[in-house]
This record gives sequence, structure tokens and C-alpha cells, in this order.
Amino acid sequence: MRQQTTQVIRNPVLPGSHPDPSLLRVGDDFYLATSTFEWCPGVRLHHSRDLVNWRSLGGALDTTRLLDLTGCPDSGGVWAPNLSYADGLFHLVHSNVSTYAGGFTDCPNLLTTAPSIHGPWSDPVPLHARGFDASLFHDGPESLLLNLVHDWRPGHGGSAGLEATRYDRSARRLVGDPVRIVLPPQAGWIEGPNLYRRDGWYYLLTADGGTGYDHQVTVARSRALTGPYERDPHGALITARHRPDLPLQKAGHGSLVDTGKGEWYLAYLVARPKGRRGPCVLGRETALAPVTWTDDGWPRVPTGLPALEVPAPGRSADGDEATRTGADEVDGFDRPVLGPQWSTLRRPATPDWVSLTARPSHLRLHGGRSPRSLTGPSLVGRRVTSADGAFEATVEYRPRSFQHLAGITAYYNTRNWYFLHVTADDEGRAVLRAAGCDRGALSVDEAGGVPLGDIRRLRLGLDLRGAVLRFRYDTGDGWRPVGPPLDATVLSDEHAEEFEDGRIRALGFTGAFVGLWAWDLAGGGLPADFDEAAWRAVR
Repeated sequence: MRQQTTQVIRNPVLPGSHPDPSLLRVGDDFYLATSTFEWCPGVRLHHSRDLVNWRSLGGALDTTRLLDLTGCPDSGGVWAPNLSYADGLFHLVHSNVSTYAGGFTDCPNLLTTAPSIHGPWSDPVPLHARGFDASLFHDGPESLLLNLVHDWRPGHGGSAGLEATRYDRSARRLVGDPVRIVLPPQAGWIEGPNLYRRDGWYYLLTADGGTGYDHQVTVARSRALTGPYERDPHGALITARHRPDLPLQKAGHGSLVDTGKGEWYLAYLVARPKGRRGPCVLGRETALAPVTWTDDGWPRVPTGLPALEVPAPGRSADGDEATRTGADEVDGFDRPVLGPQWSTLRRPATPDWVSLTARPSHLRLHGGRSPRSLTGPSLVGRRVTSADGAFEATVEYRPRSFQHLAGITAYYNTRNWYFLHVTADDEGRAVLRAAGCDRGALSVDEAGGVPLGDIRRLRLGLDLRGAVLRFRYDTGDGWRPVGPPLDATVLSDEHAEEFEDGRIRALGFTGAFVGLWAWDLAGGGLPADFDEAAWRAVR
């Protein structure tokens, strides 16, 4: 996507799955951290000089030393990271959720620091596991950790409010007992706390109303850090809960930043549904809004509604930011490491299963475990950033049996995906087939398979057009379709959510990915080579 040159911020600034934004300014630089869940590297980072143009920095937690997602459930893993700065160090707090089903949420919170946004990041410090959405508030030499307190007991609603615990930056540990934050009574969960101090007031931003269409950002303030807090009588700082007609929905989970020029902005998540409050294939994305302060000291977003375009800060765009997340990409795999647009599922891109040097200008994937396994998958993916787009890649592969598969995927989680793949039939002959999984129900189009004969290198493609997905292939004489049109809403947040007897069975937090996938169900790690992987948005 070309660089923006006008003084307008176009939302979402981080399209595709970039939820729970934590916005930070250090000097003239702005940084955004977002959730990654079961995808590595953990915690996506982006940089900007003007809040208009953003450049991906990849992920902060890129080794198992920093983040271990082995066995992570769908939409578990890294929830709601918080990025802050103190003592010349970036502080990154995140949860690593290993369970959320059956009323329980096992969510150890960890802290890592680095002298530069590029690292190196220190060994994570365990904080506690009393609740998620933890954030650090630095007030001079003092720091406090805030978080939701999770209540597992039936009939208690899941949330016991918010708490604060002192954090000793020099000793790198929590000190003393947590103190509950006194808030006005309110039904439902209060999540995503971020604390700020301005003109003698403590301002507490929270995410209320759940993570769906009733989501909102609310503000409360107090003269004392732990309260009691009073809510802004004006209502939510931003929400779309009463405006289902807006293109941006689910507005919530916000963080504030002072530009240093007297202007304030809010980073918050949004979603772009298919139809009126329909399924969200793109997941939850990051948007920005300008914030002004009333004479009596309350922050306000103009109209209080999410908008596709908002005014940018009052300075010219910085030419150093040449790209923006969501731009068209063609990767010939000519570098020794994966580009920042790529993520890997549940394990970092280590040489035992992924290589960009074994065959020059190719990505080699050694086949991994089945789609239902929570350990050892071999999937390299990128976020879907446009409702209308195309993904293509060249694959070269020599399967030996039906247990060997390699190709391209449109992927949501272990229970919802599509896969156009090269495999072998019962006689060992290469064949191109499509498979899919819808809430755990597996299907394979064996009758519609394409015999490949001696062809070992071919190009595979998929097209997303709103709610419809189609596969295609090219063996050198032009594109041909494979299989029938498919339901792309299977890859949406809403479809991925599953409940059993009123209890959560599966959450849908990640949005859709497209990518390169290799299976070896025989356990031998048979490799597949990929080349010229391309994503193009249809405008």
C-alpha cells in the first residue's frame, strides 16, 4: 500500500488481526504492540513517526526462551500485551494463556525488558497468574501492575474487578499484596485497564461490554490511585454498540498517547463485519482516534464513534515510513530469515523445520503434525488484511503417500481451515486436492482431485471475495479452478466461537490467516519447497 501523504489517518491503521493495541511514544517515535495468541513471534510491534504511516517490526518474543506456546489452545497464548518505557528500558508485559475453558483461565503474566525496541529482550520475569490484561503504570520512581482478577467460581461472573500491585523496577519483582481498585458498580466484565496521570487526576481506561458488538472504551478518574473512581458522566469514550450501521464495529480496548505537541490520540480495536454485524473474517484490527480534553478534565473522542478517517497530528508525514501494514507483498524468500509479515503456528521458525538457506530463494518446510495437534505444526502464515484479496505461492513437492501433504491454506484455527495441497493417492501418484474443516468436521474432495503425473512444481492460488473463497492452480498453461466455491465465513471470529452448556469451548480471537502448510503424518518431516508467495488486496 502506498504511503499516505495527506494529514489524514485512515482506519484501521493496522488491518488484519492486530487486537488489544498498546500505544507508546518515546521521544518522536510511536510504537504499537498487539496480541498474537497462538502465533509466533509473540507480540506484534509496529513503528511510526506520524501516526499515519506504520512499519512492521515483526514480533518481540521470537524464541522459546522468551515465549513457549507448546500446547497452546486456539485463541490462547499471548493476550493483551502492554508496552511501556522507564529507566531507559522498554517494558513488555504479556499473558501466556494455557487454558480458558470450563470456567478457568490459567494466565501467567510475564515481564521482559529491552534497551531498544529491537531487543535484546531479557529473560521473562514471572509476575502472577491472578488475572489477565496486565499493564504497568510508571509514576516517577514507582511502578504499579494493574490487572483484571479472574474468578473461576460458578455464579461469580468470571471477573472480581481490578487490582494493583507495586512493582519494584530495580529488583524486578512485585512487592507487597495487591490492592483492589474501587470502581462504581457495573454489570459485566471490566477488562484492559490502562492508567494515566494528568493534572492531579488518575485516569483509568477500561474495556467494557465484552469483546463483541457491545465492546466499548470507558474512562473513570480519581484523586487517589486506588479510588474510589467516578465514571465519565458523558458515557463511553468510544463505542459502536448502538450504531450497527457503521463500517467499524466492536470498538474497544483502548490506550492513550500524548504526541508531545499538545495532542492526544486513542488506539483501540475495531472489526469490519461482512454485512450488518455479520462475521468478521479479518478479526479485530487497530484504529486510532484524536482525543480532546474538556474544561472540567475529561477526555473525549469527537462523536464518540469509530471513524474510517480522522485528522492526523499537526505535522507533516515522515518519509522514512515507506510502507504500511496490509500492503501488497511478494516474497521470493531471498533473505536468510522470514520477513516481518510472516508468523508461525505455535513454535518459532527454527532450522529443524523451516529453512531459507537449504535451497536458495526458496522456503523449505519440513512436514509437521496434523491440524489438530497443539504441538509441532509446520505452518507459515500471514494475516488476511482485506476482505477481497488473493494469495499465491509456488510449491515443489514429492509426496510418497497420502500421509504427505503440502500446499497453501486459508486458516483460522485447528477446527476451521481450508487446504489446497499436493499429496499422493493410494498408488503413490501425485494428485492435487482440496480439504477443509468446519468446526471439527473434516472433508476431503477426493473425487475432484487433479492428477499431476510427473509435475512436481506448480503454482497454487486462492481468492477471497467477501464471504466466498475459491482455489485455483497453474501447471504452466494458465489458471484453472479447483473445487466448488467455499464459505469464507468459516474463517471468522464468530464462527470459531463455540459454547457447550453455556461454557466456553473455543474462543475466536485471531482473525483469518493465509499461508504455506506441510504435513507429514508419518513423522519423517518430508520437506516441501515454496517460492514467490504473494498477497494482493483487491481494490
